[in-house]
Amino acid sequence: MLTRVRVINNKVGMMRRVCFFAAGLWLAVAPLWAQYYKTYTTTADGRRLMAVETGRSAEGEGSVVSVDAGRKYQTMEGFGYAVTYSAAYNLLRMQPSERHAFLVRTFSPKAGYGCSYVRVSIGCSDFSSTEYTLCDTEGLEHFGLQRDETDYVIPVLHEILQINPELKIIAAPWTCPRWMKVENQQSLKPHYEWTAGHLNPKYYADYAQYFVKFVQAMGEQGIPIYAVSPQNEPLTGGNCASLFMLWEEQAEFLKHLAPVFKRAGLKTKIYAFDHNFNYDRMSGQEQYPLKVFAALGDVEGKELVAGSAWHSYGGHPSELEKIRRGAPEKGIIFTEASIGTWNDGRNLSSLPDDFDFLVLGTVNRYCSAVVVWNLMLDLQRGPNLAGGCTTCFGAVDIDEKDYRTITPNRQYYMINHIAAVVQPGAVRIGGEGRAEGVNMAFFRNPDGTVAVVAANLGTEDRKVTLKVKKPRVSAPVVVPARSVVSVLLSRRKL
Repeated sequence: MLTRVRVINNKVGMMRRVCFFAAGLWLAVAPLWAQYYKTYTTTADGRRLMAVETGRSAEGEGSVVSVDAGRKYQTMEGFGYAVTYSAAYNLLRMQPSERHAFLVRTFSPKAGYGCSYVRVSIGCSDFSSTEYTLCDTEGLEHFGLQRDETDYVIPVLHEILQINPELKIIAAPWTCPRWMKVENQQSLKPHYEWTAGHLNPKYYADYAQYFVKFVQAMGEQGIPIYAVSPQNEPLTGGNCASLFMLWEEQAEFLKHLAPVFKRAGLKTKIYAFDHNFNYDRMSGQEQYPLKVFAALGDVEGKELVAGSAWHSYGGHPSELEKIRRGAPEKGIIFTEASIGTWNDGRNLSSLPDDFDFLVLGTVNRYCSAVVVWNLMLDLQRGPNLAGGCTTCFGAVDIDEKDYRTITPNRQYYMINHIAAVVQPGAVRIGGEGRAEGVNMAFFRNPDGTVAVVAANLGTEDRKVTLKVKKPRVSAPVVVPARSVVSVLLSRRKL
């Protein structure tokens, strides 16, 4: 009898030890099972500005939206701003510590919003110190970077690259050197002007080498050029520095540019077009990039022509659907939009609409990057050049009286909202379900987190429960009336 009791007691003790061990094991792994989410919210009334909230996985009320990682679309490259001479000039007038803090907040993937794309000009733009190219004296032996690059743009790019070494930089010219211009390609009459004109076909080879020299010169300065476009706004001749380049002309020029890039060992991508959704309503120029791609044939270096670039000053992003169908193997990026006096760009009231049009409207149509115009201008909308945009605002404006008071404008919130949750290398994925008046896009990041960006165009708050299978998490999110909300979902604490 005594032996039997001892056996029973031993079994009980063993069971207790097993239970205690199991409980300890559960406590040890429980944090690995917990799921988390973080939201950023900006409301059109300005009461919430990139307001951050965090939470743990939970069921919520309202509409259910299921994220479908099995449906995969394009891989994202990044989001950002143009670093023009004007932007660099204003930044360099700031106290170094304050400038650095602003650039960290904007570009750092760990301590900021993680913007990762920048656009610069090859030679002047309408936000340069003056009209110039990198070879104003005839002959490529006179090529050289100028003061706008060496004293302003390059130092700012160095600082940004220190903050975010994975930064991508795309460059475009506003004009070729004037000695390369003709009035048209029929008469070939010289057109020694900054505005308008066409590229003389006899200089196609020289101009291609001009691009090679630019990429190499910037590389020697420690500035890697990720991509170029052959011409900013090729269907506009009215800018203070500009060049007409019809699709037929661009195709012929690319037959020179792509081969010399390849022979020079450059990996720099080339994006065709770089203009508006409506082709500036110019007859015969519809679907410009598709015509360029078709005309290239089997030209050497054709693989470097990565896709097309777009602006939003005319037309609708739905045009990108035609381009995608016509050339599904080619990428699409968005490279310029501005705010200014004409669209009350300092007012946040239309932020949800702009975000829906410019961000959701492009990334949901296969854009892999979204870049807007000047990162920073002063309160007088400058410095700028006569004949260019004298009514533009920066993504942020700085008070030129002290060069420290910074006012974020609509585009700063718009770009930062998606950059804060969508990493370079993220894949756009699918989603099912919606809330009334709320438009969304969905992404899976390289680190396994899931991102959702949303714009509520309506006048009522919407409750949404986001459901993700992997990582398995439910996030109860409120998308306030007239707001933009970004959500990051993770298996780790955020």
